[in-house]
Amino acid sequence: MTIVFEDSDILKKICGSNDENIKELSEGLDIKIYLKGNTIAIKQEADIELVSSFTRIIDILKELARQDRDIDPQQVQLLIQAQKESEEFITSDPANIHIQAGSKSIYPKSRNQLTYIEAMFSKQLVFGIGPAGTGKTFLAIAKAVHDLSQNKRKKLILTRPVVEAGENLGFLPGDLSQKISPYLRPLYDALETMIPMHTIRKMEENGIIEVAPLAYMRGRSLQNAFIILDEAQNTTKEQMKMFLTRIGENSEAVITGDITQIDLPSSGKSGLVHASRILLSIDDIAFITFTSKDVIRSRLVRKIVDAYEKDI
Repeated sequence: MTIVFEDSDILKKICGSNDENIKELSEGLDIKIYLKGNTIAIKQEADIELVSSFTRIIDILKELARQDRDIDPQQVQLLIQAQKESEEFITSDPANIHIQAGSKSIYPKSRNQLTYIEAMFSKQLVFGIGPAGTGKTFLAIAKAVHDLSQNKRKKLILTRPVVEAGENLGFLPGDLSQKISPYLRPLYDALETMIPMHTIRKMEENGIIEVAPLAYMRGRSLQNAFIILDEAQNTTKEQMKMFLTRIGENSEAVITGDITQIDLPSSGKSGLVHASRILLSIDDIAFITFTSKDVIRSRLVRKIVDAYEKDI
């Protein structure tokens, strides 16, 4: 079976750098894919279901390329996963739901990511709960950058509980920002994909971006801010209540965490677990639960998450 491309640019976008997307598709479907000129082909005698999946995925990749969307191996993995489980894959929607973070357009790559983005645009408080690699922290950062660039919020506050492994922040070198920075590295990694590092430093100097341990939130009223509480599974009930009652006028908060990775002495004391039980009925709060199907880092990470979920 051969698919001919009239637009060579579309084919290039689908193939990716060094044909990495085609290699991912070939490995994921376990079929041999041939590239020649402006065509993509597979053996005619391939299983009819594989041919159908292959054709459907190529059609979706064409649509993504026409929309000038990013196409990478992780995107291809999600497509393969959706095909195998007969699920709908997000290509476009009438409302064109996405996050414009500076010059970067960020689109959902799964149904749960779409729901998460919609919630962040409609709710004052959003919980993103699920395993690593599902994009919950990255998308929260993107929404924060969007709000700052649109002057909807005046500052971004990044915080997380510091569950210390035999260390005390007071004995670490540097000022508060330097002490807490290693704990917030994942948030910085996401920020740096959208804002140049020198701009981030300038925003920190001007108080537009603030990083602080969760304990430093006590007694404050956080107004006109986008607040991200990361690794919230490691908050206590008391810390979570304290944080939630800091949310002031014209502020939005996103709380992310993975309840399968609680580092507290007793998982029953997790503020995230407790909040997800008692706050469900409040209208302006959304809870979005991610699963291994939403993992976009790599096929290996998805398999690891699946293995741990089965062992629970």
